[in-house]
Amino acid sequence: MGLSNGTTPRGTMKAQQMDPEDLKIHLNEVPIPKPAPNEILVKILCASLCHSDIMIFEPTEGMQYPEKPTTMGHEATGQIVELGSDVSGFNLGDNVGFNPATQVCYECRPCREVHNLWCEKSAPVVQGFGRDGYFAEYAVIDHHNAIVLPKELDPVAAAPLFCAGVTAYHAIDDLKLPPQSWVAIIGCGGLGLLAIQYARAMQYRVIAIDTAAPALEEAKASGAEHVFDPAQDADYVSRIMKITGRGVHAAVNFTASKRAYAAMPAIIRPGNGILMAVGIPAQPIELNVFDIALQKYRVMGASNGQCHNTRPAIEFSAKHNIVSRTEYFALEDLPTMVEKMQNHTARGRMAVRF
Repeated sequence: MGLSNGTTPRGTMKAQQMDPEDLKIHLNEVPIPKPAPNEILVKILCASLCHSDIMIFEPTEGMQYPEKPTTMGHEATGQIVELGSDVSGFNLGDNVGFNPATQVCYECRPCREVHNLWCEKSAPVVQGFGRDGYFAEYAVIDHHNAIVLPKELDPVAAAPLFCAGVTAYHAIDDLKLPPQSWVAIIGCGGLGLLAIQYARAMQYRVIAIDTAAPALEEAKASGAEHVFDPAQDADYVSRIMKITGRGVHAAVNFTASKRAYAAMPAIIRPGNGILMAVGIPAQPIELNVFDIALQKYRVMGASNGQCHNTRPAIEFSAKHNIVSRTEYFALEDLPTMVEKMQNHTARGRMAVRF
């Protein structure tokens, strides 16, 4: 729509919006947005559901909550149908992926190297939370956040890479361990399964940990050498020690479980091993400062971060054919997707294909 004859879409579109008045999702008819000078208008090709999306229904410290009905979603791909007057480097018809942080400078050190949330010049507004996101037929995107997809990537299948993929990639790449190091992936949902693929592509040996048998089956299929269910195996720590010698060189937690975080130090190799935090529990976790001060292990973190660290993750994914296991739904089915994620019955990623 709007590609073949150079015209741009106007009128209304369908959007799944979270209403803060009743904390429910409503399928609304809303105006198709018009891009500002620094923005592009994209026809959404695929929008996938991230655990962060459902955190707006939970009391979580630091979460940005909408003040009015707001379109959900911050992980998607689309096709450009209109360019803002100040945008260069893109063409109509380009398939793009994008990050959700807006109203930041994109140039200060936090924006370039840490996270857009800590922009030194302005307070960020994140699409899908404080501003309309991507579970809609169209969306406007700040051009700083967008990259043209490599030709090797299917533009629909690539949608989960633009949060889950970037996050999982940096959770593994930032470890900077020698090849053949042992890495434990804790939580084998959408991000964890991608992380297993990235770890194998970076020549790490992988142990997967989850409490759901289907997730462990997927982990094995994705390349994990060993899988463990702590709820069913009381000796899993000693078994990991036997397999690895003195413990894993790094443990990467993609869950929102306080219990999972509490169990991590026991499997990490003493002497500057790495505890990588990715999943965000609703309540603070507890760590032993004695262990950290004496460098029994280091604590690191990873997230989708900022636009400047997106391209390496996407190009690596294209080179190594890393894709998410994704179940597709219609836009009308977003409440069902949210329910499945809340009930932990999803396998891999869930997405709306337009």
